[in-house]
Amino acid sequence: MGRLAFRMGDAYDVVVIGAGTGGYSTALRAAQLSQRVALVEKDDRLGGTCLLRGCIPTKALLQSAAVMDTVERAADWGVKASGEPDWSAIVAFEDRAVDKLVSGVTGLVRQRGIDVLNGAARLLPGPAVEVGGERVDTTDVVIATGSRPKLLPGVEITDRILTSDQALRYDRIPSSAVVIGAGAVGLEFASLYRSLGAEVTILEALPSLAPLEDEEISAQMARAFRKRGIRTAAGASVTSISTTEGSIDVTYAVDGRETTVVAEICLVAVGRGPVTDWLRLEEAGVELDERGFVRVDDLLRTSAEHVWAVGDVAATPLQLAHVAFTEGIAVAERITGIDVPPIDYTVIPRVTYSSPEIASVGLTEAQARAAGEEIAIEKLDLRAIGKANILGEGGSIKVVARRSDGTILGMHMIGPHVTDLIAEGMLITAWEATAADVAALIHPHPSLSEGVGEAMLALAGKPLHTV
Repeated sequence: MGRLAFRMGDAYDVVVIGAGTGGYSTALRAAQLSQRVALVEKDDRLGGTCLLRGCIPTKALLQSAAVMDTVERAADWGVKASGEPDWSAIVAFEDRAVDKLVSGVTGLVRQRGIDVLNGAARLLPGPAVEVGGERVDTTDVVIATGSRPKLLPGVEITDRILTSDQALRYDRIPSSAVVIGAGAVGLEFASLYRSLGAEVTILEALPSLAPLEDEEISAQMARAFRKRGIRTAAGASVTSISTTEGSIDVTYAVDGRETTVVAEICLVAVGRGPVTDWLRLEEAGVELDERGFVRVDDLLRTSAEHVWAVGDVAATPLQLAHVAFTEGIAVAERITGIDVPPIDYTVIPRVTYSSPEIASVGLTEAQARAAGEEIAIEKLDLRAIGKANILGEGGSIKVVARRSDGTILGMHMIGPHVTDLIAEGMLITAWEATAADVAALIHPHPSLSEGVGEAMLALAGKPLHTV
C-alpha cells in the first residue's frame, strides 16, 4: 500500500482506524462531505476482512465450486461434460477477484483525497490517534478495526486445524474435512469442500444447522446437506481434537453418545471476536462489553466524546459487510451534522452462499410469536416455479405476516439464487408492505422472482400455481 506522510500539527476532521468495509465507507463518505480524512491501516492493502480474508475470496471460491457442480450435473441439461478442480487455478481466480476490488477501493480513496497512514493505531484521549509513535490530532475518531476468527478453548492453529483465514490459503483441496460451526462461514466451507470432492462432516453445538435462521429453513438445510453426502450433527459438543499421523481426530458428543471423525483437516468456524488488542481503548475512556466488543449507543457513539465505532468491532446485532457499510455511511453523515435515524437491524438481509443458498430478512416465525404477534404463514415450494424446475433445484420461500392487516414481518428462503431474491424481501419488509400490495405487482415469467409473487398471491388469498 505504501505509507503516505502526514504533516505534524495538521489536524484532521476525521481519523478512521481500520480500512475494511466499515472503515473505508466512513472515510469515503466523510471525504465526500468535505471533511479532511485520514485512514489508518496496519495491513499492506486496504479492504480489511471482507476484501482480503472474507466475503470476496470465499465467494470467488464458491463460484468455482458452483461451476464444478454444474459440470457434474451437465447431463441433466443434455450436455456431455467432465472436469476436475485445479486448486492452483482456483486460487489464482480468487486472487484476481480480490486484487481487482482492492485496486478499486484504493483508487477511490486516492481520488477523494484521503490520507492513508500505514501502521497500528493507539487511541489517545482528546480524541487523538498515535500511529508509528507520531500523534495525529483530529476532531472525531471512528474505530473500525473489525474482527478475527475465534477458536475453541484450548485449541490452537496448526497445519491441520484451520480457521477461515488459513483455509483460504490452504495449499490443496483436502480429501476430507470436519467443520465445527454451522453458521454462514461453516456452511459455506462445508459446501465448498463437498463440491470439490471432499468428504465432509459439519458439527453444530446449537440444536440446528444455520441456528439463527427460521427453524424450517434450518431443517431444510440439514436435509439438503445430507442429500449432498455431507454428514451433519446438531446439538454436538466437541470433546477432543487430536492430531495423528497424517490426519486429525475430532470427537464429539450428541445426547451423551460420543463419535470420532477422522479427517485430513478440521476447520473451526465458531464465530468471530473483536480486534482491539493494540488500541488501548479503555485508557482513552472507551468502554467494552463482556466479550470485548466496543459498546455503542443507537447512533454508534462510544462512551468517549467524539469517538465512534462501526462494523464488526462494534457491539451491534449483526457482523455483516453490508451492515458495516451502512454504519460507516451513517456515522460519517452524523459527524457532519446530518440527522440520520438509528439503523433498524431487523430489516437488514442475512445471506449464506452455500449450496443451497439461504437468505432471510425480518422476523422468524418464532421471533414473531415471541413478540406477541398474531401471524399468518405462507410457504411456497419452489418446485411450483417454472424457472426453478429448469435449473433443477428445489427450495422454498416462507413468509411471516401480521394476520390482522397482512403486513410482511419476515421472509425466509432456501434455494437457487435466493441471496439475490432477498433484496425484494428487504424492500417489502422495510416498507411494511402487505401481501396484497405485493400481489398487485407483476413479476416476470419465467423467473425465480415469481416465487416471491406466488407466495404473496397465496397469502393474499388468490394463489395461482399453488393450492
